Amino acid sequence: MKKGEKSGGVLYRKYRPQTFGDIIGQGHIVKVLEGAIKLGNISHAYLFSGSRGTGKTSMARILSREIGTSANDLVEMDAASNRGIDDVREIRESVNTLPFESKYKVYIIDEVHMLTKDAWNAFLKTLEEPPAHVVFILATTELEKVPETVISRCQTFSFKQPNQATLKDFALSVAKKEGAALEPAAAELVALLGDGSFRDAHGILEKVLSSTKSKKITREEIEQVTGAPKAELVRQILESIVEKDLEKGMKAIQSAAGANAEMKLFAKLILERLRFLFLLRLKAGMDEYIAGEVSEDDFKFLQTLRDKAGTDLTADVLLRFITAYEDSGRTSIPELALELALADTVK
Repeated sequence: MKKGEKSGGVLYRKYRPQTFGDIIGQGHIVKVLEGAIKLGNISHAYLFSGSRGTGKTSMARILSREIGTSANDLVEMDAASNRGIDDVREIRESVNTLPFESKYKVYIIDEVHMLTKDAWNAFLKTLEEPPAHVVFILATTELEKVPETVISRCQTFSFKQPNQATLKDFALSVAKKEGAALEPAAAELVALLGDGSFRDAHGILEKVLSSTKSKKITREEIEQVTGAPKAELVRQILESIVEKDLEKGMKAIQSAAGANAEMKLFAKLILERLRFLFLLRLKAGMDEYIAGEVSEDDFKFLQTLRDKAGTDLTADVLLRFITAYEDSGRTSIPELALELALADTVK
């Protein structure tokens, strides 16, 4: 492991992309980089930005390999733990040394926004006039904290968060490679818990696969291992909204709270199902899409509930629960935001 490099889980390292072809969901970046390499147009500085677990460091390593840089000529640094001027001075001194066995010496600097102001000033001089044999690949989760003077000197690429469908397929694929099968509802929950991060989805799968001998993994098993709120409680909230049964909904919230479920996640699960129910009620031609996103059992439940839902299941209801999701955990009573949203809805 190189200087300050972050470690990952066993599955994350095992299935880390090794070629451009392995990269999922960043085709817009792969296409540009492959084209530039083919034409020999290698930039002296790249800046990869995007949320955690979207593949920035993996892409940096692949780019390094694709331009012919060996492990001996690759330097990785995590700016979260090596952020001072001395660390940057070390780089400034070493860039003048020719590569051992490659055309390019590559420096991958992760979480580059963490560098101190003095470190940025020192690094900028190197970035302005780097030796011809040096390529910098900077990665950040917070682009707004990177000085404009640095951004303007880099080729910048924005990494997209994987959507839920992509993470669901990803979870199914990794589980299969590990000799296990995820039920569709289980894969859906892994995707939700992954929250736009391949790394987090890997972590959840690793925890689940290491805690069960079962080769067919259910949603209930995922709930048990991760502490995610039970699907039945989400259903009870939806039923309470449609049936105008405040007591049923409040009891469901209390059950989730009593089981130490994370309220923000509970709100997210409710919001997702509420959106599907709303779209089904609108007859917006989304039935096929929704059927592909949820288990067969869940789809039947949503269809039954749609037939009971009145015209008061409106966009305003969704907005209330969006607010509840955003406000969850902001007070000393984590469940309060959901209680208020439910009370406002079921009048």
